[in-house]
Amino acid sequence: MPKIARFYILHCTIGFALSALFTIALLWLNVANLWHLISTSDIGVMAVTVFWILNGIVFAGVQCGVAIMLMTEKDDDDEPRGGRGVPVRVMAKSGGRAR
Repeated sequence: MPKIARFYILHCTIGFALSALFTIALLWLNVANLWHLISTSDIGVMAVTVFWILNGIVFAGVQCGVAIMLMTEKDDDDEPRGGRGVPVRVMAKSGGRAR
């Protein structure tokens, strides 16, 4: 399997796991009375599943984005390369029309 596919699958899995923890926390803390709404509804299981999947899509996207932005290269380009650091003065000739 290519490295990029493993990278994507790993970070999407992490995102969906975080989404599951988020969903469990919201239900356990009864935020906005969600636990009562879910437990008294006849389609509560479907509602929790949809809530988890939709949050999982968001969390997986954020996790992949953060993982990509935190990637560092072995060859950092922070140090200046080449040159002597001597300033060069450039003189421009006045030519052509004057305004």
